[in-house]
Amino acid sequence: MGLTTGLRYRVASTLGTAVLVVGAIVVANHPFAQRVLTSLPVSGRLVPTTLTDGALTVAAATALVVVFVALGPLFKPRPRRILDTISLTVRRLFAASLALAAVGYLDYTYRLPRTTLVMMAVLLGIWLPAWFVLIRRRPVAGSHRAVLVGDDHTAMAELFETTDLSIVGYVAPSIQYDPEPSEQGSTTRFADGGTHQQPRLDDVECLGGLSRLEEVFVEHDIDTAVLAFERSDRAEFFGTLATCYDHGVAAKVHRKHADSVLTTDTSVVGLVDIQLEPWDWEDRALKRLFDIAFAATGLIVLSPIILPVAIAIKLDSPGPVLYGQERTAEFGETVEIYKFRSMVADAEADTGAKLSEEDAGGVDSRVTRTGRLLRRTHLDEIPQLWSILVGDMAVVGPRPERPELDADIESGITQWRRRWFVKPGLTGLAQINGATGHDPERKLRYDTQYIHQQSFWVDIRIVIRQVWMVVSDTAAVVTTDDSSEK
Repeated sequence: MGLTTGLRYRVASTLGTAVLVVGAIVVANHPFAQRVLTSLPVSGRLVPTTLTDGALTVAAATALVVVFVALGPLFKPRPRRILDTISLTVRRLFAASLALAAVGYLDYTYRLPRTTLVMMAVLLGIWLPAWFVLIRRRPVAGSHRAVLVGDDHTAMAELFETTDLSIVGYVAPSIQYDPEPSEQGSTTRFADGGTHQQPRLDDVECLGGLSRLEEVFVEHDIDTAVLAFERSDRAEFFGTLATCYDHGVAAKVHRKHADSVLTTDTSVVGLVDIQLEPWDWEDRALKRLFDIAFAATGLIVLSPIILPVAIAIKLDSPGPVLYGQERTAEFGETVEIYKFRSMVADAEADTGAKLSEEDAGGVDSRVTRTGRLLRRTHLDEIPQLWSILVGDMAVVGPRPERPELDADIESGITQWRRRWFVKPGLTGLAQINGATGHDPERKLRYDTQYIHQQSFWVDIRIVIRQVWMVVSDTAAVVTTDDSSEK
């Protein structure tokens, strides 16, 4: 079939999967296939079972839904090698088979019989990998069709003039520039999708604004997007990366801008690839299930001490029990998180946002007596379990900072926005190694290391170390208090 791209790949992959699944069920439901399967020495207690036409139709529809959900990533036209394609297809099919087996244990009228399910899984284990290998997009050295995406017209023009890629056009959001430089430095702004040609880009077609990026990818059968943003904008830059990921388009950035994003290689000259998915889908799903279980268990176990903590805070100093802050979250968005108040009310009214000296081992006069105890035992973090439960945070991830502190740190460390590639966490690799915002470079190294190594088992190891640290810190507080009383 050759190289199938864009919309054609999506149609071929979805229709082919549907035909193969239905075909496998029909073959597996045939009496002859049932007899062959149950006659095998390893068939165990399998009993030949065939479905009537009506029941078979509904069971096939159920199987189609489950298989389509499981194979979702394979419907994206992303370049894959043969072994990667086979491995991903088999793993996804195995997950679908387990889901269908679970349905079989429920009292579902039109479930697939075990003999039919086993035979279907065997047939699809052969047919589906072969089909996706046949229609896969081959990884190629270079790209046949590329598009410039960005808001920095100077960088876009430079890339157009120097790159070896075949640029079919450019996509740009609202760009502010001076078409005819004047002494007053006046500028002209064009809305997103404006068709006015940008300076030095007269030889390349304007394909529209970022709102049309998805259409551009499909209409022009784009393989690669070359990003040329003036800065990694919180909405436009990350939105472009998300669109590239959804459409299986490779994203590249110039080497001199590579420190601002996650890249696979920063040692080469010219363009480097951006990592659009630095973590595995299954791990993300497992991670979310773990987050929910951890947060729910934590809130239940710690519920008896929530009221005493609230009373202690109110008796110690005037002000609210909870303290809310806006923090930077995944992809540069912001989220409101809450903690038990450990400082005097309006502690930053005069000084503005600043890091606590306690994070550097010093003394912060803004912290109350109760607050100091809460911080040493980590009990001030309890309300964040709710943020984890509703999905605003994760148990493990880079600790979120306030946007104003992020902006201040980023002015000295341009790579700081790398931390935005994952959901912020209650704890992380930086926390268990004692790295705080007072040493942002060290903290960034740990956070970036976590992003590249993230998996469910890495999270488990970090949580175990953090729990041990909490127990040790609490024991130290109790021991210190006992010694002072004596």
